[in-house]
Amino acid sequence: MDRIDLRLLPAAAAAWLAAWVTPTVHRTTVAVAVLGAGVAAVLLVRSRTAGATVLAAALGVGAAAGLGAAARGTAIAAGPVDDLAVERATVRVDLRVTGDPAVRPTASRFGRGEVVTVPALVERILARGTTTDVRTRVLVLATDHDWTNLIPGQELRVAGRLSPPRSHGPLAAVLQVRGPPPEATAAPWRDRAAADVRAGLRSSVAGLGPAERGLVPGLVLGDTSGIDPELTGDFQVAGLSHVLAVSGSNLALLLGAVLGLARLAGVRLRALPVVGLVTVVVFVFVARPEPSLLRASVMGVVGVLGLAVGRRGRAAPALCAAVIVLLLVDPWLARSYGFALSVSATAGLIFLAPRWCDRLARRMPRWLATAIAVPAAAQAACGPVIVLLTDEVGLVAVPANLLAVPAVPPAMLLGVLAAVTWPLCPPLSRVFGQLAGLPAWWIVTVARCAADVPGATVPWLAGARGALVLALLTLAVVTVRQLPPVAVGSVVLAVVLALRPPVPLPTVLPGPWPPRDWVVVACDVGQGDALAIRAGPRSAVVVDAGPDPAAVDRCLRRLGVREIPYLLLTHFHADHVEGLPGVLRGRRVAEIGVSPLPDPPGEVERVQRWAGRVPLTHPAPGEQRRAGEASWRVVWPLRLIDEGAPANNASVVLLVQVRGVRILLTGDIEPPAQAALHRAEPGLRADVLKVPHHGSAHQHPPFLASVGARVALASVGADNDYGHPAPAVLRLLTAARAAIGRTDRHGDVAVVLRAGRLAVVRDRPTERQG
Repeated sequence: MDRIDLRLLPAAAAAWLAAWVTPTVHRTTVAVAVLGAGVAAVLLVRSRTAGATVLAAALGVGAAAGLGAAARGTAIAAGPVDDLAVERATVRVDLRVTGDPAVRPTASRFGRGEVVTVPALVERILARGTTTDVRTRVLVLATDHDWTNLIPGQELRVAGRLSPPRSHGPLAAVLQVRGPPPEATAAPWRDRAAADVRAGLRSSVAGLGPAERGLVPGLVLGDTSGIDPELTGDFQVAGLSHVLAVSGSNLALLLGAVLGLARLAGVRLRALPVVGLVTVVVFVFVARPEPSLLRASVMGVVGVLGLAVGRRGRAAPALCAAVIVLLLVDPWLARSYGFALSVSATAGLIFLAPRWCDRLARRMPRWLATAIAVPAAAQAACGPVIVLLTDEVGLVAVPANLLAVPAVPPAMLLGVLAAVTWPLCPPLSRVFGQLAGLPAWWIVTVARCAADVPGATVPWLAGARGALVLALLTLAVVTVRQLPPVAVGSVVLAVVLALRPPVPLPTVLPGPWPPRDWVVVACDVGQGDALAIRAGPRSAVVVDAGPDPAAVDRCLRRLGVREIPYLLLTHFHADHVEGLPGVLRGRRVAEIGVSPLPDPPGEVERVQRWAGRVPLTHPAPGEQRRAGEASWRVVWPLRLIDEGAPANNASVVLLVQVRGVRILLTGDIEPPAQAALHRAEPGLRADVLKVPHHGSAHQHPPFLASVGARVALASVGADNDYGHPAPAVLRLLTAARAAIGRTDRHGDVAVVLRAGRLAVVRDRPTERQG
């Protein structure tokens, strides 16, 4: 067995750590980086041992990554754009489009329309009568679909309103604009040519089914705008999310197919690297040299190197060097899950796939062994990162990858051929496009069938602990022959603990109010919703405001809430927004998120008037945020639904996590939206469920049952005329062994975390009977 050269691994890890921590501890990182650089210099001068050299390299590379990330962050904050964004100033800018526009559904703050996002570079800004030359990256948000006609390289002058970005990253601001784009300059010839090729690919697959028509551009160009959200959910459950976007493993598979065909055609071994390089260059030209694609190209080349030479010792330094170079060029990759998945998949191809392939080849043809080993290795390596994203382990991911991934190279290869032949011969391009639809159909079919398998995913220990447990399990499986029995037993115990079901909850009990260890509280505001999620000692994220300002103010005051970093109004019905003045009374509210559907208009106007200077924003599906102890992801609305009550179905749904407790806040979504969300995210799980629409009888039982909540909170008014909560819904929740907290009987209801276990505490000493 070849010896693995890991001398660059400490340097790669140091670069990743330095780039990751710099945005949050900027000054400390700079000081540590300078000190590390000094220590590295001393080690190089005073000692020539191998260990000292490795340590010096790690310290030097870490210092370079930290200083580089700090310099990037300083450059972003130094210009006027950052300050103007904080003030939410209206400006006029000259900008250059740097990426392809994308349509983000249901995220418009101006109505039913969709938001168009356009990556751009601001080159000149006019504000307060002063013109300043800058070079600052922004994201343009527009509502007019004419913005989708822009291509990278075009320049235009536009007016808009700046606002801060929502996370640490290369963006200095978000620029919100109205109306169509003004006349833009012509893009450079290379960008126009690439745009023609991309448009040609979309035309060549126009005759395919909706799923295949959206998938092929995603495979070839990373363009997932045409993929239905429900299909995206199926791919996620099946463990095939990496197929939907251009990744290092995808490009590695494409390169492997091209090089294999080249060898069959008689190309000599020395010429194969040239064929691979040409393939990468053509691919990058077609799909544009954007940061994510360049990252995928580098990782794809490294992955093919590992597969081609079959020598982990040679490929490992290449992977570490690629990580270092990419982080020095773009420090923001350190916080990218896509980058982590790309590196993990490539590591799997290098370290696991060759050995697994050799073992399997003893019992089957090598081509079949390779087809099994490659996706299995990539999936095993990516598992811990996926757990960080989903808190779940997919049981069908490996077989789904074994079935679907072999169809990826032909789909990509035929898609690339369709793209590059369109300018020369459109009929031939359509032939390639139709042929690409066959493997794309197979990939879609596998994803849908795998997602429909009962128990396709199982809940897993959340956060970094869950990722660590899965990583240890993977390591044990890979090295099982070398592990002593005690180590194997320890790993089995860790897995049992990770999969352990939640401890059954006690009944709802009275207790001192407010409980010190509360995680989420459903406020008793009558027939309406108002919930507080702990973010800190005197801080809470508030979801909905109920119908009565006095009631919600009283609840928050008793909890000691003085700071509200984020207030979400799930939709604009009175029983969710009329209490807003009470939330704002004597408290500092940083931001108010609202539903994308401005209905009814009268309530929208009242909310805008009450909000005053507090900015109103629209949560986007998939958006992830954090405030103190609370973090959350927006899971709905993926689209607007006209069935039933459109405003209810447009409720913003959040999956919140506080101290390891997952809370699903569902607003008033009705069966059509519940069913659509269940199809899009069938693996959605939570410990606490805010029962949709106050426990109305109109529910989608498979959705409620699949959440698996141990606590259900029903925000209802005493003796309400709607019959909420419906007896059938209560029976369903009871059958699922969920403790039910009801504001009509229990008053304010708190979910608390004690000794790692959930409990439910009610404010009212004596339970009111209905």
